Amino acid sequence: MSGKIKPELGLQSLSDRLRNTLSYAEADCAARAAADDVNKPDFRELDLGSPVSPLRTRTAAGAATTTTTSSSSSSSGSVSGRNPNPIPPRKSDSNSGELSAESSPSATRSFKPGHTRSDSTGSHPGSVNSPPLNVLPTGNICPSGRILKTGMASRSAKTDVLGSGSVNYGHGSIMRGGLASKPGLDTSPPAFSRGLMVGGEPVKRAVPLPVCGGGDPEEVKRMGNESYKKGNFAEALSLYDKAIALSSGNAAYHFNRAAALMGLRRLVEAARECEEAIGLDPGYVRAHHRFGSLLLSLGHIENARKHICFIGHQPDPVEMQKLQSVEKHMSKCTTARRGGDWRSMLREVEAAIASGADASPQLCSCRAEALLKLHQLEDAFLALPSIPKSGPSAHLHSQSKIFGMLFEAYLYYVRSQIELAKGRFESAVTAIEKAGQIDPRNVEIAALLSNVRVVGRARARGNDLFKSERFTEACSAYGEGLKHDPSNSVLYCNRAACWFKLGMWERSVDDCNQALRIQPNYIKALLRRAASNSKLERLSEAVRDYEVLRRELPDDKEVAESLFHAQVALKKSRGEEVHNMKFGGEVESVSGLEQFRAAVSSPGASVVHFKTSSSAECKQISPFLDTLCTRYPSINFLKVDIEDSASIAHAENVRIVPTFKIYKRGARVKEMICPSPEVLESSVRHYSI
Repeated sequence: MSGKIKPELGLQSLSDRLRNTLSYAEADCAARAAADDVNKPDFRELDLGSPVSPLRTRTAAGAATTTTTSSSSSSSGSVSGRNPNPIPPRKSDSNSGELSAESSPSATRSFKPGHTRSDSTGSHPGSVNSPPLNVLPTGNICPSGRILKTGMASRSAKTDVLGSGSVNYGHGSIMRGGLASKPGLDTSPPAFSRGLMVGGEPVKRAVPLPVCGGGDPEEVKRMGNESYKKGNFAEALSLYDKAIALSSGNAAYHFNRAAALMGLRRLVEAARECEEAIGLDPGYVRAHHRFGSLLLSLGHIENARKHICFIGHQPDPVEMQKLQSVEKHMSKCTTARRGGDWRSMLREVEAAIASGADASPQLCSCRAEALLKLHQLEDAFLALPSIPKSGPSAHLHSQSKIFGMLFEAYLYYVRSQIELAKGRFESAVTAIEKAGQIDPRNVEIAALLSNVRVVGRARARGNDLFKSERFTEACSAYGEGLKHDPSNSVLYCNRAACWFKLGMWERSVDDCNQALRIQPNYIKALLRRAASNSKLERLSEAVRDYEVLRRELPDDKEVAESLFHAQVALKKSRGEEVHNMKFGGEVESVSGLEQFRAAVSSPGASVVHFKTSSSAECKQISPFLDTLCTRYPSINFLKVDIEDSASIAHAENVRIVPTFKIYKRGARVKEMICPSPEVLESSVRHYSI
């Protein structure tokens, strides 16, 4: 009997193994189809290097959306749990063997929540149902010979050849993982074939990669992502460019290119790339959010809201807070500008920039306009942004407005005002005419255009009359220009020159004061006011202006001479002795004690440099003493070599060099040992009057 039993046991074991093998194959196919259908994330949300499939499935109406977890790709395909709804065999399409998700509704129910795949390569006869006897493997993954179509089919030209069909595949049962990506990149990995199932073991088959221009765009993108992670943004940008050249219709490549451009601070170009990605994929949520963030930074507040608050998706709370803060400050800024409250306008626009609109040339122009109205012309000029050449920003600016004015037009509008205030009348006319071409219907631009033209003509006419020595008529011409631009410092200064020529020095001083109120460091206005005050014998005011001019123009001999004569006149008015004072003196060398005492007793202040020929410090500061001699011609500069003139050194108790002493009428008033050039000049300036 034992001889009969053994053959029966052998046949039964073989039959069980065959049943189990088929059962495992069918159950693995059902589990894979279910996992793909309900557990595939949006390919744009993946971490860099993640091997999870980038494909998305279209679930059939009424299909369950249960989340499952796939196991390692090395799994044998065994499944724990039971499958109450095995997939019946279906006839594949005649050409490709593809099957839409709608044609296989049971696929999403074949793998229930809570069931997991086993990593075991052994057989578990009791863990699954045996398949019907009339179902045989077809050679594909699933006994049915079909797989679910994914939402990526229309986005990618890549095809994986499997069996007789041509369809798109994901990664299969590969765990999410891999390297972490830098935020903001689309790191979708390329698709791989699931392979054939033979006896429960996956046999991997090479998938043909799309070849366009001699490369794989997915591999190029992966290399770009690696460069981006290392902070090599220029290199990453170059690689993304290559990927786009190979596959220009891929929205993710444009999205990643935007990230590289952001790293290079080329924000306008980055915004255009996001816009391109959205054009290719209107539902690309991350592209919308990034586009909104870039628009906010660039100051396009209204358009930024549309993308940050993309319909049907939760906005980023940080970006939302920035948007609301910028909107609040810009609303207050608009109100302040309308009321002419320039100080409040400046405060609000700076707050808007700090809140998130930190790369907006329009808000920089807004700050420049406020500074100009507050008579801070130099600060306004420095705040004025450069107007970008026509390029990627042209489209972004085409519809955006600020204070009811088109963005690009506002840049020229503010520039025209500042050019006019600086006296660059031709440049002002050119800028406002450009603004008028961009936004021809804007009332503010039209009004400024009219004013600039009138002021430019008045200034040109005044200059012609001045050259013809028709000073009274020139005054009238400049005055006509001031009626249209009462804050133009150049016209005030030009009219002051006319008053000076007419001997009306009081009016000249008044116009210079107006010009300097608008532009405090206006050199020509300072010169004319100093000259007018000298004529009016207001010598202290004249000397004060010339001192300012000497600091601004330290090497100007004409200013130095004017200062010298003003100082001499001031000393005379005070009853001081001024004989033997001459302009442009040099540092005088003194060797005898009597000569020294006579020199320091001369009118005015005397600065004595005690030195030795062997001292490096003395050699270093000696050239600066020559400079001071030119800058302060009313001061007597002397030098004493204490090695050659021991009697002077002994009388003045000088032991350390370089030592500087300042005398007035023979009495020592200041002593400095090894002073810095700044300290020395400060003391000389103090005693120069």
